[in-house]
Amino acid sequence: MNLTRREVLERGVMGLGAWLARATESRPAVTGRRVLTVTGSVDSSELGITLMHEHVLVDFIGAGEVSKSRYDSDEAYEVILPHLREVQLQGCQTLVECTPAYIGRDPALLKRLSRVSGLRIITNTGYYGAAEDKYVPDHAHTETAEELSDRWVREFEKGIEGTGVRPGLMKIGVDKGPLSEIDAKLVRAAALTHLRTGLTIASHTGDGVAAMAQLKLLQEMGVGPSAFIWVHAQTESDSEFHYRAAKAGAWVEFDGVHNDSLDRHLALVQSMIQKGYLRRTLISQDAGWYHVGEQRGGAYRGYDVLFTHFLPALRRRSVSEKQIRTLTQVNPQRALGIQIRKSSKKSK
Repeated sequence: MNLTRREVLERGVMGLGAWLARATESRPAVTGRRVLTVTGSVDSSELGITLMHEHVLVDFIGAGEVSKSRYDSDEAYEVILPHLREVQLQGCQTLVECTPAYIGRDPALLKRLSRVSGLRIITNTGYYGAAEDKYVPDHAHTETAEELSDRWVREFEKGIEGTGVRPGLMKIGVDKGPLSEIDAKLVRAAALTHLRTGLTIASHTGDGVAAMAQLKLLQEMGVGPSAFIWVHAQTESDSEFHYRAAKAGAWVEFDGVHNDSLDRHLALVQSMIQKGYLRRTLISQDAGWYHVGEQRGGAYRGYDVLFTHFLPALRRRSVSEKQIRTLTQVNPQRALGIQIRKSSKKSK
């Protein structure tokens, strides 16, 4: 059923608010949650100040042609490392690297960078269905959601591409709503993977209609809303969608912070605080990256704006240190922490 934006808001996406009131979350209520980084598992309380959505290397050539042979890993390492060291000096302790498979994900490079920089890095599993499916591998169109989930669970249990590096979350992507057939399949595969591993689902989302559609589909599959991060929520101009997603219990992520967007992002965070949704809000920059195909990776946007401009501006607007800590440390710990367990279904 295709609903207009107004109908989505008026109808509450099949009663998401009521759903939150009665739903039993898919995550077991336990303490001592863990997070899988590229160098191993840590307690979620050890993450510290966390950037929830960044990139270090990206290749936009497309799923059919992407390959590690297209770049020099040593050169990429030399270009990227100073930027990681700089943001660590700014106080960052953990960086979530959100480049998916078939767009340049390189767990071996991430592991090397993390060990030398001392910065914790988290990578992902999942497929990116936005950008009109340019980065979706051919097999995803023919395999079932269950078969895709088996692939992602294998990465969770055995590591990615023989590196031993395990994903700390899922990264998928969908275009604007309503969901296409392949986008809906990726969401179903992510739901199945979450139920088997506990991994959080971070979804690049085209608009508020697509966000609500994903929450509805996850609900139908028994996945609680706190397992879902609405990535790039700042691109939705109607804040009522932000409030509805947060009220349902999802994570609303404003992750495009840069010098030209400061006023917009400050207003978004302040509006979530005023509405009582600070504890459902995530923030990051979507910065970087070494761009495969350009000389020495092209222009690299560093990760410091949040520390040098955004957080000081929040303080000037009377956002308290406790609220900033919630935004930069507590919320990421809650969003990423899982109970590490074996899959409830044997991977093929």
